[in-house]
Amino acid sequence: QVQLVESGGGLVQAGGSLRLSCAASGRTFSNYAMGWFRQAPGKEREFVAALRRSGGYTYYADSVKGRFTISRDNAKNTVYLQMNSLKPEDTAVYYCAASPSVRAGSDPREYAYWGQGTQVTVSS
Repeated sequence: QVQLVESGGGLVQAGGSLRLSCAASGRTFSNYAMGWFRQAPGKEREFVAALRRSGGYTYYADSVKGRFTISRDNAKNTVYLQMNSLKPEDTAVYYCAASPSVRAGSDPREYAYWGQGTQVTVSS
């Protein structure tokens, strides 16, 4: 089992920045590829970003490319999502997820463990 706890969400004005953190506990963090997803009210959960176990490969949704950066610190068992130039359409609950694959992608079915989510609200 891997337990994931997100933090860092909040209310920010359009154009602002936030950094989300996801702390993992349980099994060896470095054995899991990590991803971030989000879900806005009335919409399906959508992929945001992912990176492989070593952190050397990253993958982003087109809607966030160039604005968001995913990273991980295996020594701290934490994955981050730096979000810059935020837009009102980025408003959602953000979830981190862990996959036993070396490199996971945008399909939620690749991920075995999920956090509870953290709310991000971007005002216009």
